[in-house]
Amino acid sequence: MLSNFDFSVIASSLPYLFGQGMVFTVTLTALAAVGGVIIGTLLAMARLSGIPGLWHLAKGYVELCRSLPLVLVIFWFYFLVPYIGAYVTGSTTPIQVGAFPSALITFMAFEAAYFSEIMRAGIQSIPKGQTAAAQAVGMNYWQTMGNVVLPQAFRNMLPLLLTQTIVLFQDTSLVYVLSLTDFMGAASKIAQRDGRLVEMYIFAAVVYFAICFSASFLVRRLQRRVAIIR
Repeated sequence: MLSNFDFSVIASSLPYLFGQGMVFTVTLTALAAVGGVIIGTLLAMARLSGIPGLWHLAKGYVELCRSLPLVLVIFWFYFLVPYIGAYVTGSTTPIQVGAFPSALITFMAFEAAYFSEIMRAGIQSIPKGQTAAAQAVGMNYWQTMGNVVLPQAFRNMLPLLLTQTIVLFQDTSLVYVLSLTDFMGAASKIAQRDGRLVEMYIFAAVVYFAICFSASFLVRRLQRRVAIIR
C-alpha cells in the first residue's frame, strides 16, 4: 500500500507551503494574538471594574463569543458586516472589508473573549493588599491596574496566554472558508492539484504536530520557571 504513495510532491511544494502558506498562518496568529490580548485585557478590567453597565456589557460579550463556533463567527463577519456598515453609513452598496481584514478582526474579537478570562484570573491572583496599597497612595482604578496589577498578572498568566496562542495557531486553518491561503489551505490546494491528498494531509498533520508540540514543551518549561520565581 505504501508503494502507491508519492511524497516527492512535498519536496517540490515546500517553497509554496512555507513561503506563502506558513508565513500567512504565523502572521495571522501573531497579529490576532496581540490584538486579542489587548482587547481581552480591557474586557477583563471592565468585568472587574464594578461599574454596572460596563460589567454587564463585558460579561455578555465574553459569554456570547464563548458560546458560538468560530467558523460561524467568521461567516457572520465576512458576509453581514458589509451590509451593517452600509446601513450605518447610509451607503447603497455593501462596504467591502476584504478577506484578510475580516479574518484578522474576527480572530482578534473572538480570541479576546478567551484571553479575557485568562487575564481576569491573572488579575484576581494578585493579592488584594497591593491594590489597597496603590489606592492608599492616591492611584485610581485604572492607574492601579496599569502600574501595579497588570505587570504581575501578565507574568503569572504568560504560560496560559501562550497556550491559548497555540490553540489560535491551530484555529487559523478555518480561514479556508474565506478562500485564504494559509498553510493548511496551501496543502489542500496542492493535494487537489496533484491528486495526492493522503500525502499532503499527512505532511500537514506532521508539521502542525511538530510546531504545536515544540511550542507546548517550551511553554511548560516557562511555566516551571515562572513558578520557581514566584
